[in-house]
Amino acid sequence: MGAYRLEVDYSIWPANQGYRMPAEWEEHSATWLSWPHNRDTWPDALPAVESAMVSIIEALSESERIRINVLNESHERHVTGLLCGRVEPRAITFHQFPTNDAWCRDHGAIFLTRDRKVSSLMALDFEYNAWGKKYPPYDLDRVISRSMANALSIPLFLPGMVLEGGSVDVNGVGALLTTEQCLLNRNRNPWMDRVEIETRLKNAFGVKQIIWLGRGIEGDDTDGHIDQLARFVAVDRVVTVIESDRDNPNYLPLLKNREQLNDIRLLDGGALEILSLPMPNVPPYQGRHLPASYTNFYVANDVVLLPVFGCDQDDHAREIISDCFVGRKIVSINCRPILMGLGAVHCLTQQVPFFD
Repeated sequence: MGAYRLEVDYSIWPANQGYRMPAEWEEHSATWLSWPHNRDTWPDALPAVESAMVSIIEALSESERIRINVLNESHERHVTGLLCGRVEPRAITFHQFPTNDAWCRDHGAIFLTRDRKVSSLMALDFEYNAWGKKYPPYDLDRVISRSMANALSIPLFLPGMVLEGGSVDVNGVGALLTTEQCLLNRNRNPWMDRVEIETRLKNAFGVKQIIWLGRGIEGDDTDGHIDQLARFVAVDRVVTVIESDRDNPNYLPLLKNREQLNDIRLLDGGALEILSLPMPNVPPYQGRHLPASYTNFYVANDVVLLPVFGCDQDDHAREIISDCFVGRKIVSINCRPILMGLGAVHCLTQQVPFFD
């Protein structure tokens, strides 16, 4: 760990080579997933989670290639059988890259692009420690980014810090959203202060502005990932979740996040347009709050996958997201089974931007 205290030559970092992380709504060449298999994550719900994955892939395959990490040849046959008759085989590329769990957003490579024709795609390989060493073992997940980059024959860059993909969101033109609860947490990078973290984010993702929110929602074992709280839906527009029940423990933290967004000015001096999404009314499970959130949607080329939870708020959330992505089909994904593992659609997916 002490090695990260050494002087860092930022001249060789992605930002100084012309790379940036595109916004999620920009064109994809593929979506990458790691197939769910860990029964410790879903002790009573794995078949239902696999069924939800089939629905996710069926919707995505209409407009982009799907890449899937599986454990081995036997596991590939199992997944192929589940997809048979629902998804055209030519839309799927399997990779026998074993993982400890299914959260590709967090353990997978994060992809950058640049305008030049040569080496126009790069993969970031952040350190992964299972959200602060909460869920060992994670040895396979720690090395999956390298396998993904090798499969595409693209360069890999190691920023030298712990970070999960769900902890950041970008607008594609220089702004990045994140939370203090996650990135400043001592279980991630205790040797780095806020200034150094901001500097590394800017140089790794090719951004110029870091927008910090505060705390995440109850039950979120990721320590406040931004994809559970607030997301860019345009370069100057953000959707954020709001809790209407004053007695709910999420009420004040989410209200404070909304107030912080109200005060933000982008680098061009413009204010953010902020839209509010309701919080779904999902009851506790075995006495524990479940981190259900409509901001855990995934934007693909022609569709938006919206997590729904069988709540009264589902339809309202769908209307709001539909207005944000005119021209894209909104596909509702039943995430109640996935939620038992404390995640949803966005947590399972990782976009591969279009590249020449």
